[in-house]
Amino acid sequence: MSPVRRLLVRALPLLLSTLLAGCGAPAGPDTAGRDVREAVAAWSRTPPAQLAGIPLEGWAYEVSAVRRDGAQATARAELHYRLAGYDAAPAGSAREVRLSLDGGRWRVTGDRAAPGAPPQLWDQGPVEVVRGDHALVLGSGQSAGTLSGIAAEADRAVPAASAAWPGPWAGRVVVLVPGSLERMAELLGRPAAEYRGMGAVTTGRVGAAAAPADRVVVNPEGWAELSRAGRGVVLTHEVTHVATRAATSARTPLWLSEGFADWAAYRGGATAVEQAAPALGRAVRRGELPGALPADGAFAFGGDPEALARAYEGAWLACRLIADRWGEAALVRLYGLAGGKPLPVALQEATGTDPAGLTAAWQASLRKDLATP
Repeated sequence: MSPVRRLLVRALPLLLSTLLAGCGAPAGPDTAGRDVREAVAAWSRTPPAQLAGIPLEGWAYEVSAVRRDGAQATARAELHYRLAGYDAAPAGSAREVRLSLDGGRWRVTGDRAAPGAPPQLWDQGPVEVVRGDHALVLGSGQSAGTLSGIAAEADRAVPAASAAWPGPWAGRVVVLVPGSLERMAELLGRPAAEYRGMGAVTTGRVGAAAAPADRVVVNPEGWAELSRAGRGVVLTHEVTHVATRAATSARTPLWLSEGFADWAAYRGGATAVEQAAPALGRAVRRGELPGALPADGAFAFGGDPEALARAYEGAWLACRLIADRWGEAALVRLYGLAGGKPLPVALQEATGTDPAGLTAAWQASLRKDLATP
């Protein structure tokens, strides 16, 4: 998922053939690059023993560049693998493999995330595996009880997401549970401050023809602060993102993407609007009725948490309104259309209204539901 940065070969033209050679045979002046590549290929034919409990398949390192410094060498590679039964498309990881000459042959001495690339969960320590009926939970630095509880919650979230989203998807999910907020941020390649207070996030590519290798990544600190009901809402929200991934594109408004996920999470429950939308309720009662549906920028992490909460709450109430007024099938159809058509066209086809009409109806519903505590 992180782009591979090709290393520059710094050598005199007369030595170029030395760097492009490589492994199983004794190293010579013309074969270093080839021998290194062959050494990496031989070493990576099977996953490491410490990953034996993880259902890995298609495990392979594709070397893109080799740098040699005397009896030491570094290979830049892309790791490809799938989690059997869960990934329809391979996951990728930029890696740096270190080798040294041993008895005239190159031997792998270490493997880590490439500089600037996020690590894998197993780079952070031993990985525990818990399987649910619909979920595979991989944890590092977590108790078996914590991982089993998350697997049980995921097993409830997957059917809830499927009930809200009848479109095709795998109907199963992979959940990563690192040891801390900082470890979570490492996996995502972002600052920890962006995820403080959050229960979980989802990774993956939007609009993929084949279902991508999505991961729900739990923030163990935020998760611990959630109630049982809150955990169900958070995980169903994230699983819904996995379910709708192939129908989502850069064209899909974030208010629709995030609002639909919240609508799926609250769907069928008894949660009162004022309980689920406290920040927006406070704004409406102050006379600060939103003038428009939340813009994409309103969902950016790391800003004003109150403003972020109002964006999510407003998005949920917009999708709730569509489902209540035009029907759940119309909301699902709108989501499917909005990934490939301009929103006004998608709205007209799915509901018969336009953005101005939807905004006016949404504002009226906010006054009705949130104007009084």
